[in-house]
Amino acid sequence: MKLNVFTSAILAIATLISCNSEPSLQKYFVENTENKDFIALDVSPSILNLEKAKLSAEQTEALKSFDKMNILAFKANDKNQAQFETERTKVKAILTNPKYQKLMSFGSGKDGASISYVGTDENIEEFVIFANRKENGFAVVRVLGKNMNPNNIMTLMSVLKESNIDMEQLKPLQQLVK
Repeated sequence: MKLNVFTSAILAIATLISCNSEPSLQKYFVENTENKDFIALDVSPSILNLEKAKLSAEQTEALKSFDKMNILAFKANDKNQAQFETERTKVKAILTNPKYQKLMSFGSGKDGASISYVGTDENIEEFVIFANRKENGFAVVRVLGKNMNPNNIMTLMSVLKESNIDMEQLKPLQQLVK
């Protein structure tokens, strides 16, 4: 009996210690998915509407490395500018974690965008695109995959140009653009 209580206590302590309270993009997405000020969207590779038979081997490999895209957007307006600043600051703080390696950033002042990734140069697990504009809000896009690399991403970009994108999956984002 004492051994069971002791074992349970050790397991409970180990569980609490192993819980990572550090903020992450995944946690941020989960926390805000149901928030009325955000638009959350998961996009699958099927959005591209590609004829797989017409793809080259390189294009097929690039497409296989892409699992899904998660999009979280905050629509700014005159009434929620303070919340916009707070939420944008949270995302920027998360992206300063060394886990997110910045590829590039552009823009000036309060408007701009950045592209970061998680993983190594030859095995990228996640690309993160963060774009914000004070008048419109911001969007965070997580491109998730397995064994992605810069060549796969460039090939995927060329495939995007040839695709017949299913706009129905992107309909919720129209609210942000209006």
